[in-house]
Amino acid sequence: MSSPAHRAPRPADGTDGRHGAPGTATARATALASLDRVPWAEIKDSTGSAAAIPRLLRTIAWGDPDSARAALDDVRRRICQYGFVVEQATAATVPYLWELAQLPQVTCRAQIIQLLKNIADARQWERTAAVYPKLLNRRENHVTWERAARQAVRSRRADLGRLLTDADAEITRATKELARTLGE
Repeated sequence: MSSPAHRAPRPADGTDGRHGAPGTATARATALASLDRVPWAEIKDSTGSAAAIPRLLRTIAWGDPDSARAALDDVRRRICQYGFVVEQATAATVPYLWELAQLPQVTCRAQIIQLLKNIADARQWERTAAVYPKLLNRRENHVTWERAARQAVRSRRADLGRLLTDADAEITRATKELARTLGE
């Protein structure tokens, strides 16, 4: 898709999303820097407007472990409900999930990687449209959203290498599962 909500934006500072030491002013200033460039209020998640997603992503990045986990659970419900139903906001959220998965201060990185795997596996609407092709003619085309979300995950697969060498065994295990899903 060509709309801003479906592109996989990179951080505004031109970096690849990798930042300095946890808690530094530089990391805080550059992490998720391009969030406000996405028209979140104009796209939908499972609750309606996706306007809450930036706040939730920031909580994942800088919240305490309990707050970060709760925010990630909320993001999951909003963009990949039941672990396989994606929404319009999913593709726009994926680049930030990749970024968060690489930030050392994020306490739920393995769970973020598992969410990326779930998104990469999502084919609920595509399978349904194969049986009921009229779904493809609806104004809100969930099949297109699903394909855009999967592509957003695939577009950042070069980031797998860094995650595969992480010292945390849970992160490397989740990354191996994601790599298998992506055919890496």
